[in-house]
Amino acid sequence: MTVLDLPVPAPLRGEATEFRLLGPVVVHDGATGTGIVPCGPKQRALLATLVIHAGRRLSVDRLVEELWGERPPSNAPNALHTHVARLRRLLPAPGHEWISTLPTGYLLRLDRASTDVDRFTRLSGQGRAAVPEDPRSAMQLLRHALSLWQGAALQDSCHGPLCTAEADRLEEQRLATLEALCEASLNCGRHAEIICDLERLTADHPLRERFYDLLMVALYRAGRQAEALGVYERARRRLVTTLGIEPGPALRSRLAAILSHSPAPATAWPGRPDLAAEVAQLRARIDQLARGQEDLMRKLRKEHAGR
Repeated sequence: MTVLDLPVPAPLRGEATEFRLLGPVVVHDGATGTGIVPCGPKQRALLATLVIHAGRRLSVDRLVEELWGERPPSNAPNALHTHVARLRRLLPAPGHEWISTLPTGYLLRLDRASTDVDRFTRLSGQGRAAVPEDPRSAMQLLRHALSLWQGAALQDSCHGPLCTAEADRLEEQRLATLEALCEASLNCGRHAEIICDLERLTADHPLRERFYDLLMVALYRAGRQAEALGVYERARRRLVTTLGIEPGPALRSRLAAILSHSPAPATAWPGRPDLAAEVAQLRARIDQLARGQEDLMRKLRKEHAGR
């Protein structure tokens, strides 16, 4: 058993409906305890897109682009309407209006339903905040958050621009959560246990400097200074060969600390940006600009029609 062996996620209590995007797109029906899987990739992409933007109107044009790209069928609005109608019949709680039809698009309301994305974001945020002061509690929270993942985010559903952007954002959050879990493990003195996990993570994500940094700390604390220095050289070669850049200041500082025989180098990543937050802010700004563009085009069409 390693530090990154994750627990089985606890079942939801009560009769809550949960929309799950961290893996295959599934709707968990709390009343029956069963999972509802939309048929076909377009049905799954449509549901995922509506859930990602729950509470916000999505125009017909944006949904058509999401499902069919630059070559939609001639009857794309009607085909979209058919997909929406099928989703309505598929979703739990008959008689509950999950998806509303608006004059220029569609909107999904969660009401009392939840999403695994919201659960993951909450647990990950709590865990990452607890890493410096309470690493044991942080480990529990972060492992619980990661256990919610049942595969790649929006699996089989992220071919359009909206789902692709969300899948990328969620993957960044997952990796940041993994980094925090490794840091908490080191803060709990579990450096020997985390080395194999970090070796695998640096192999799987060879351009992510933070995993190299944590591996260097784990090896150094295990009395393997030469191997820790070798990790830096491996990271440097990969970055220079692939991106044409040297390691960043944080990784260079870690190298200096090890070379100076620092007794217990800190695990904190100095000045690291919160990439997940930056991506979320950028996504919100893109959505805002897109809505503004749609409103402007609608206004121009009305003015043109009135001439």
